[in-house]
Amino acid sequence: MHGSDEILVSEHVSDLARQLVGENDRSLMLEEFGGDYVMSGVTEAAQTPPFFTERRVIVVRRDGGFSADDIEALVTYASDAADFTDLVIEWGSGRVSEPLKKAVKAAGGQTIDPSPPTKARERRAWWESQVEMRGLQFDAAGMNLVIEWLGEDVARFEGLAETLMATYGPKKITADMVKPFLGQRGDALPWDLTDSIDKGNATEALRATRRMMQAGDRHPLQILAQLHNHYTRLAKLDDRDIASLADAESALGIKGFPAEKAYNTFRTIGHDGVRRAFELLSRADSDLRGGTGLEEDVVMDVLVARLARLASAVSRRR
Repeated sequence: MHGSDEILVSEHVSDLARQLVGENDRSLMLEEFGGDYVMSGVTEAAQTPPFFTERRVIVVRRDGGFSADDIEALVTYASDAADFTDLVIEWGSGRVSEPLKKAVKAAGGQTIDPSPPTKARERRAWWESQVEMRGLQFDAAGMNLVIEWLGEDVARFEGLAETLMATYGPKKITADMVKPFLGQRGDALPWDLTDSIDKGNATEALRATRRMMQAGDRHPLQILAQLHNHYTRLAKLDDRDIASLADAESALGIKGFPAEKAYNTFRTIGHDGVRRAFELLSRADSDLRGGTGLEEDVVMDVLVARLARLASAVSRRR
């Protein structure tokens, strides 16, 4: 899997892995390699017969790209690939090695580029397929607005799609319904804030909050409501019976990347983190309604900083 947008490539690798695993036990069927590893370990795993499942799914990621030795090992493996293994390689945005491309094709595999087409008609069809995959519906004007606003920045569609689905569900969305969720005049978007908080990045979260209030002209209570919706979604995963991504998708009523993001966030902060987040939101709500003499922007700064520190602290303890 390769393409010009590395975030899009990464998301499609995750989607493909989910499709290959299907309803099977992810912990038994899927093995992922990322960070520091040697390619011989990957090929050895690929040649090892599966246990308790009919097939194995192996996902290989590397931020720094692949060395000549890595490529040679993959080409060698492709010449005698195991028929019980699906090997998925996240290549990133670089040019795929020609010897590897030929070896993959000879082995019956595919080299996939999920980037949108450049021709206008093909590009619109691509966008319509992305919308359909996420269960959304737009009228013609709404679709035109989304395509125009996103431009080349297709990676931002995931956040927009997640927000629109949570707000409107599967009903048809018009341009007027989309407009409130599109950033304007240097505005930040709701998921810019929640993503920064979930990562424990207080600096980015504070910057996003100020942009939403100043450039986006959003009232603090609007931002508070968006944060409340975010943690309400996480609270739905606070159930011992939810033990897999498939369980989370069922509980949330959504599939793919948005469900996976929520599932991973809850696994990071857990029950205590969600409970504490609601306590902080409740206190901020009271302060914004006159419970303190602090200015509104100070109340929001304190809230966002504490939520980000909460995510960071819980993550370190775990």
